[in-house]
Amino acid sequence: MADTIIRFGIIGAAEIARKVSRAIALAPNATLSAIGSRSVEKASKFASDNGFSPQVRIYGSYEAVLDDPEIDAVYIPLPTSLHLRWAVLAAEKKKHVLLEKPVALNVAEFDKILEACEVNGVQFMDGTMWMHNPRTAKMREFLSDADKFGQLKSVNSVFSFAADSDFLANDIRVKPDLDGLGALGDAGWYCIRSILFAANFELPKRVIALPNPISNESGVILSCGCSLFWEDGKVATFYCSFLANLTMDMTAIGTNGTLHLNDFIIPFVEKEAYFSTSSKSGFTELVTGWEPLPSKHIVPTDLPQEAHMVREFSHLVKEIKLNGSKPEKKWPTITRKTQLVLDAVKVSLEQGFEPVEVGQ
Repeated sequence: MADTIIRFGIIGAAEIARKVSRAIALAPNATLSAIGSRSVEKASKFASDNGFSPQVRIYGSYEAVLDDPEIDAVYIPLPTSLHLRWAVLAAEKKKHVLLEKPVALNVAEFDKILEACEVNGVQFMDGTMWMHNPRTAKMREFLSDADKFGQLKSVNSVFSFAADSDFLANDIRVKPDLDGLGALGDAGWYCIRSILFAANFELPKRVIALPNPISNESGVILSCGCSLFWEDGKVATFYCSFLANLTMDMTAIGTNGTLHLNDFIIPFVEKEAYFSTSSKSGFTELVTGWEPLPSKHIVPTDLPQEAHMVREFSHLVKEIKLNGSKPEKKWPTITRKTQLVLDAVKVSLEQGFEPVEVGQ
């Protein structure tokens, strides 16, 4: 049983699928069995360009992958506007669903995906890879330490990258009919997830989008920010953008300690990741320095974080397939909370930066 290999199909030849197909190859309990695109030619080229094994079956439609009886699970990297249709169909075909983020255009769509997964007994997980990095578990240990960190008071998160002119003109993430959530759905998803992670997935009470967002001529968000508020006084802010230098910072501040990291989405290097912490910080006698100094925590990893994601997902699928286990609800619950906050931010942006209550 320990050697059970979960057989994956990929529907869509998106750029991110290159990374995840490699992760499937690296994960010890997964294998890529099929790739499907809108034409056999496109699927074949994707397979050739990425050095897929000749044993990987090539299909000229998404339906053909879902109809393949040898496939246990599918990875779906399609544009967000297509997620509802294809994730629901995958679940109805009894395929476990690894879905790229943002998972849906709104929580109502996502709830339909969740319902299909629950009715058909299939596992759902979104593609937020950093959640599966061994560093993330180590950060949770620090954030949960009442002595070293204390109670969370504030979180600040930033994800930006300077997209080139071709991206800003042609990428699906700037097309209103494909990925209408723009930078909020792409980069903002990560920021919201990091804030929820620091808050142990307690939803904020309300959000207020920051003034001066930037959109393209089609109305798709290219840059925006938001503040989040909890009933107990916690606050958070995030900034996401396609128009600023590559930055992936997250800071969580507690009553006793602070956590910093500068590469929370994609580590600077693949085989290790670090974060820094400080606890009960103060100044030296003449206020010329800090004491104690912050400490740096380096967390090595045997696999890239996306392979850890595939391994965890495949383990859950194996438990369902061989042992009759119920799908793990942790991951879809976290996904839904992220979508709820994203929806509220979008409404606040649309309503002129008014406070918006976060749904349930």
